[in-house]
Amino acid sequence: MDNKALYKIGYGLYVITASLDGKDNGMICNTVCQVASDPLLISVSINKSNYSHDMIKATGKMNVHTISEVAPFELIKRFGFASGRDTDKFAHDMMVRTDNGLPLVTSYTNSVICLKVKDYIDLGSHGLFICEIEDAKVLSDKETMTYAYYQKNVKPKAQPKKKGYVCKICGYVYEGDELPEDFICPICKHPASDFEKIQ
Repeated sequence: MDNKALYKIGYGLYVITASLDGKDNGMICNTVCQVASDPLLISVSINKSNYSHDMIKATGKMNVHTISEVAPFELIKRFGFASGRDTDKFAHDMMVRTDNGLPLVTSYTNSVICLKVKDYIDLGSHGLFICEIEDAKVLSDKETMTYAYYQKNVKPKAQPKKKGYVCKICGYVYEGDELPEDFICPICKHPASDFEKIQ
C-alpha cells in the first residue's frame, strides 16, 4: 500500500485550545470537519498521546482556530512541536479568552469556533470528538492555510547539501549515513519511519 496516497486528502490547519485545572494548552491539528448541518456538528480527531486530548476529554470543551496563510512557521512550531505537559505555550501572551473560558489565539488565525463535546469515539490511536458549536467568530479576512500550503510554503526546507535523513513532518535533518531504527525526531517526536533519505 502506498501511504502517500493519503497525503492527497485535503486538510486545513488549526490551533486547538483547551484548559484544565487552571492550565491552558494549545496544539496543531489538521483533522477538523463539519459532519452534519442539522444539528450542526463538527468532528475533531486528536491523537491520544497529545496532552490536549486528555484535557478535552476531561472538560468536554475546546476552541478551534483556523490558521491563516500569513502565519509563520514559529506559530506551527510553538503549538505543534512541544508538549503542553512540560511547556507553557501561552507564557508570553496577554491572555484573551472566549466566553467558554478557553484561550483565544488571535495572531495569525482567521476564525474561532467554540465547541462543546457531544460524543466521543475511541479510534485506537486517536479519539474522535463529535461537537456542538457554542459560538463562532470571524477574526480576519486572510485566506485559510491548508496542509498542502504549509508543506509547500511554510515548512522549512531541508538543506540539500547535507547528508542524512529529513523528517517528512517537520523538516528536521538528521546528519549521518544511517538513521537508527529507534530514532525519534527531537522536534516533532515522530519515529524513524517518518524520515526519508536526502538524495
